[in-house]
Amino acid sequence: MRILALDTATENCSVALLIGHRLSTREERLPRGHAERILPMVDELLTESGTALRGLDAIAYGRGPGAFTGVRLAASITQGLAFGAGLPVVPVSDLRAVAQRAFDTLPGPRVLVCSDARMQEVYWACFERATDGLAAPAGEEQVSAPAEVSLPARWPDGTPGVGSGFAAYPVLVRTLAGRVSPWPETLLPRAAEIARLAQPEVVAGRVLPADQAVPVYLRNEVARSPAAAVIKLTPG
Repeated sequence: MRILALDTATENCSVALLIGHRLSTREERLPRGHAERILPMVDELLTESGTALRGLDAIAYGRGPGAFTGVRLAASITQGLAFGAGLPVVPVSDLRAVAQRAFDTLPGPRVLVCSDARMQEVYWACFERATDGLAAPAGEEQVSAPAEVSLPARWPDGTPGVGSGFAAYPVLVRTLAGRVSPWPETLLPRAAEIARLAQPEVVAGRVLPADQAVPVYLRNEVARSPAAAVIKLTPG
């Protein structure tokens, strides 16, 4: 199994190549300039491994939510690479990728992910650890004011909370006082977790054609026409 994964949804620009059980990565924190770095990072990993793009089984990407430009870039680059090599694609939630980072670090079976959405809002969702150890959604992904974030009623107090939203909006801690225990380290999505989450999808054949590599924004004013945004960026 050979999967290339990439993510540009946040300042953490990253690429991963999963070949069997071996995972190789490139990762850089960039305030801007993701478009200039992402393809060279892909080339570096493919060259190091002696793998041709056409020799892959699929390309996975962080489909959002995240920064508008970054999420759109990931979908666009994935479309272009997949079209050129005749490969299928696998969209992976950036919130789920953060949840997977948390599960690989924390012992608990549940986690709340809150990422800074700017404009005094957060992207958030709840996840549970599945029997295979991978993060599984426990509800819909949402965007809202920090004060509107909540946990499922059945979840116990002290559930770990991770993501950039906690540092950006201290009101989250006050709103969820006692219910959530914020993790001190700010976890951002990475291509490494995206590749791992995509692997069972590829094995099961749950892949999409290249033209369906579209971003997920969550915000209504953008999400109404995601296909149009991607069409403008699709390489000719």
